[in-house]
Amino acid sequence: QVQLVESGGGLVQPGGSLRLSCAASGPIFSINAMGWYRQAPGKQRELVATIISGGTTNYAESVKGRFTISRDNAKNTVSLQMNSLSPEDTAVYYCNANIRRLYSIFVNEYWGRGTQVTVSS
Repeated sequence: QVQLVESGGGLVQPGGSLRLSCAASGPIFSINAMGWYRQAPGKQRELVATIISGGTTNYAESVKGRFTISRDNAKNTVSLQMNSLSPEDTAVYYCNANIRRLYSIFVNEYWGRGTQVTVSS
């Protein structure tokens, strides 16, 4: 089965940095867009950043200039470097990818289980 597994969450002080990583595994033919979403308590899940296979990126206005998304197409991984973190960034962060499986003509959306990021002093 195709899986997305996140790592790198944790507790950090305001102004600090964290790096999240996500690895896709399983019978993968190709991966189109990969990205990160987040969901804070009592709020809807929201887009943080996305990156397509060619490298074009898209960011939420709230994280522009602070977060950087990158991917390694050879390793099927996507990372999110988060700098200048604030308490408003506290949320569960989810990895997302649009993946075409081996022997399939369809592209399906996959989600990781999420990793908690807490920004607090």
